[in-house]
Amino acid sequence: MKTSILVALGLVGIACPAWAQSSDWSVSGTAGVVSDYRYRGYSLSGERPAFQGGLTAGHASGLYGDVFVSTIDEYGVGSDGDGADVEITGTLGWAGQVGGFDVDVAAAAYRYPDGDDVNYVEFPLQLGRTHGAVTWAIGAAFAPAQSALGDEENRYGWTSLSFAPSSWPVSVNSTVGYEDGAFAPEGKTDWSVGIARELGRFRLDLSWVDSDADDGQAVASVFVNF
Repeated sequence: MKTSILVALGLVGIACPAWAQSSDWSVSGTAGVVSDYRYRGYSLSGERPAFQGGLTAGHASGLYGDVFVSTIDEYGVGSDGDGADVEITGTLGWAGQVGGFDVDVAAAAYRYPDGDDVNYVEFPLQLGRTHGAVTWAIGAAFAPAQSALGDEENRYGWTSLSFAPSSWPVSVNSTVGYEDGAFAPEGKTDWSVGIARELGRFRLDLSWVDSDADDGQAVASVFVNF
């Protein structure tokens, strides 16, 4: 399944540019592998490698839609252990400038084929700005009460900071987040720090990801953009 998913993403990415060039739409994609799929500090791949891919279609107005696919640990989703082995996230949103700030507001649906009542929706909002080599952002995501969350709400807030001087071969990136609600009843703080290198269409990343709810882990990844 994982191979067919990534092949399909690649074929769509190859076919779409000709259409995108003749309209107000642009299409981009990415595919690669991470040594451990960490999401908000938690490992969703059982501390094992995960294959990932994504496609994004954006309009000149700022409207966009994207699909992200990742393999996961089937025992990490589903309370009875009979969970999914793939996560599919679909997002619809708008990104643009408001008052000199970069704004991104969206609705995201998380789907887990063959999972046991674990699909849910969430509404993220991010505000950021770039000052020379420094880019910062703050954001929040709210998931209303729904069946997959035990009829509880979930809230997540984060901030990120990156430093990417043009004279440096790498960029330095960091994030800090706090979550409470259905996924973290007692509250949870997570953080990461890492470096990234762009090599043509390829991006290499090495980060340390940690939280006060799970053991920290060094995570390496390589992705190709198309």
